[in-house]
Amino acid sequence: MRPNPLTNAAPLTRWLLPLAISAALAACGGGGGGGVAFPPISGTPTPPPSSTPNEGKSGPKALIVEIDGLTHAVLRDAIAQKKVPAALQSLQLAPAWTGGTDGALSEQPATDGPGWATLLTGTWVPRHAVRADTADQRIDAKLAPSVFAFAKQKKDAGYLTASVTANALYPNLLLAETGTLDTAVDCAGADACVTANTTRLIGAGYDLLVAQYSAPAAAAANGLRSDSYQRAVSDTATAVGQLLARIAQRTANDAKEDWLVILTTGHGLDAFGGVTSLKDVDNKTVFIASNKTLPALPAVGATSPADDTALRQSAAATDIAPTVLRHLGALPATAAYNLNGQALQATTAVQQLAARTSADRSSIELSWTLAGDLGGPVQVLRDGKPIATLPAGATRYTDPVKAATDGLYAFQYTVAAGGANVSVSAQIAYVKVGLVNLFPLDALPALDLNATATLVPMAADADGGSLVADDNFLPPYRVQALRVDSRIKNASGMAGYKLLQTRDVTTSPAVAAFTFGFWLRTDATCSQGVSNGASVIANKNYDTGDNAGLALGLFSNCELRFNTGTGSGRGEIKGKHFLSAGRWAYVAMVVDKAGKNMSGYVFDPVKGTQTGSVALSNALVAALGGLGKGIALNEDATGLYYQRWSASPRGAMDFNDFAIWNRALTAEELTAIYTSGQPLSALAP
Repeated sequence: MRPNPLTNAAPLTRWLLPLAISAALAACGGGGGGGVAFPPISGTPTPPPSSTPNEGKSGPKALIVEIDGLTHAVLRDAIAQKKVPAALQSLQLAPAWTGGTDGALSEQPATDGPGWATLLTGTWVPRHAVRADTADQRIDAKLAPSVFAFAKQKKDAGYLTASVTANALYPNLLLAETGTLDTAVDCAGADACVTANTTRLIGAGYDLLVAQYSAPAAAAANGLRSDSYQRAVSDTATAVGQLLARIAQRTANDAKEDWLVILTTGHGLDAFGGVTSLKDVDNKTVFIASNKTLPALPAVGATSPADDTALRQSAAATDIAPTVLRHLGALPATAAYNLNGQALQATTAVQQLAARTSADRSSIELSWTLAGDLGGPVQVLRDGKPIATLPAGATRYTDPVKAATDGLYAFQYTVAAGGANVSVSAQIAYVKVGLVNLFPLDALPALDLNATATLVPMAADADGGSLVADDNFLPPYRVQALRVDSRIKNASGMAGYKLLQTRDVTTSPAVAAFTFGFWLRTDATCSQGVSNGASVIANKNYDTGDNAGLALGLFSNCELRFNTGTGSGRGEIKGKHFLSAGRWAYVAMVVDKAGKNMSGYVFDPVKGTQTGSVALSNALVAALGGLGKGIALNEDATGLYYQRWSASPRGAMDFNDFAIWNRALTAEELTAIYTSGQPLSALAP
């Protein structure tokens, strides 16, 4: 459709002249200051108010002007070189970024189609679904309603909406969304058509308009200093000035008309004025220029960022849609918020919201940055439901995934702070962790979070258990740990603690593999690691490693030995694992019954990661159950090891977060547990 151009376009007003000139001069050169002047734009007198009342209603209105081929660098350069009147310095111009986050779900090409979809929806590709510049692409109207759809949902306002585009690709992208545009004009590459129809619709009282120009992009292929590019930008600037002059005439007639005007572009250009598949900082740099001060718009007046890290501290292209919607009073409530940007009118800026799957694939880790007003709490929502309220200034949250079965799960997280909401899509290839028993050991009596095992003194009259305050975790997870002191014994010499499972993983035919994992700390000199050694854990009589069952022994030089026995022979890992005395280390015994193998892991803060393994015979696997009396801590399964072997000194061992899985954990999973600084209760379902 190519309507007849208006013959009496309103002239530029004095207050709009700087903005028009800025658009014209945006194309002069790059950041080096060697730009070439564009053809001048002559000012005209401010038009008087019309004697005819405005068509349409008063109140908030918004115009978004998207100019393909205009970059932040040349626009800012023109202003810095004072190639525009001083009044232009009041323009709120800032760099912004597009293209999503590299390597994350949100990553998208910095090209026309995805950029237009992001502008209209305030979302990245996981929601809007536009991945290319082809005619078959459509915005997912269900997951990513456009700004027009949100405006229409505010039925009491009765907003009139319009889209006027020159790029032939753009009208196709909204074909899946019906009933949200009162007028849609496809100008088929004619920028004059964009100006004529947008001016007409402003005059007709439309409330939300998106106008798009293409001439600068078409000419950019000739170079940003070429005559054709300069002329294209000048012509576009004149055209935009006509739109703004018409707005000025309406506001002169009615002071209650409150217009938000935003100029932007869909993506950046490389140094030669081209668009490439390389997502370098130039291609991802766009801009936001507003006629209003926006408190959460960072880097106003700043130069174009030199690298991606600096760029990500700017506003995002996804912030434009929510900013417009807030101006119109049509911004979704926090519980229904699925936009990947925030309204820039907020006093708090929530930036760089990211989601990643934890190394053990059992949780999603959220991170973000905050700027501006940091006085209030931070709320986290998952799929619209609050899951955490964090203290002011918080910038991280780990969400444990609770799923019944393995599979790929998708979530939408929203972080809300200081009147700002931002959402991010996340997904996790969840593998049920098989955590059978977990004793946090931060309170007594010790309780299994799964309530399928007990941990009690070996003898009721010899409770050597106490709590120590300096556990191994990082704040805010640091609480207490369990100290088991074998010097506390009864009259028969019995000591230690005993863990008894409802279903013993060492003997259950349904369990093909299992893992014991826990934090361990000796005393400051590893005093128990002498003579015959100490029994750290055991389900056997540990008089000899040949006895049936399994054990973990502490020997000289603070060595740990991973042991299994049949009654007449053993499978053992020795000479490979050593502790730093008095320091917390993570210890794991991984037994693959089906694969006939045992692996030992020690993660020590000084000695690093130490691993070893040994093959298990059928007889060793058959004897893993030991005495069938459970697993002793700082004793063997009889409770009398130190009584029988008096040369092996009694002493205190500290334990924390004792866990048993019914599967073989991988080295990567164990490493993640060690490096997380968090208890398993914060990481696992």
